[in-house]
Amino acid sequence: MSKFAIIETGGKQYRVSEGDIITIEKLQGDFSQGDKIVFDAVLMTDDGKSAQIGTPYLDGAKVTAELLEEGRSKKVTVIRYKAKSRYFKKKGHRQPFMKVKISSL
Repeated sequence: MSKFAIIETGGKQYRVSEGDIITIEKLQGDFSQGDKIVFDAVLMTDDGKSAQIGTPYLDGAKVTAELLEEGRSKKVTVIRYKAKSRYFKKKGHRQPFMKVKISSL
């Protein structure tokens, strides 16, 4: 069993270990490729022997990651339609994302 942590970012929770590559919601701020990102909203850590669970977050626990890529996901088509009333709206949406590699727990 390897070390892992559960972090919260972008309203979602992720189970991460060292070396993992995850796709997260785009973070506020100006980041460029190779920048270090620190996640301090750590909910739980486990080293294989014991687990620490936060209430809701662990004090002093940090997970650092390196930014690999920023982008936008595939287009999702959003359609609003009402029958018999000539109402039809069509819109496209591409959600921005960041791909990060976990460097240390």
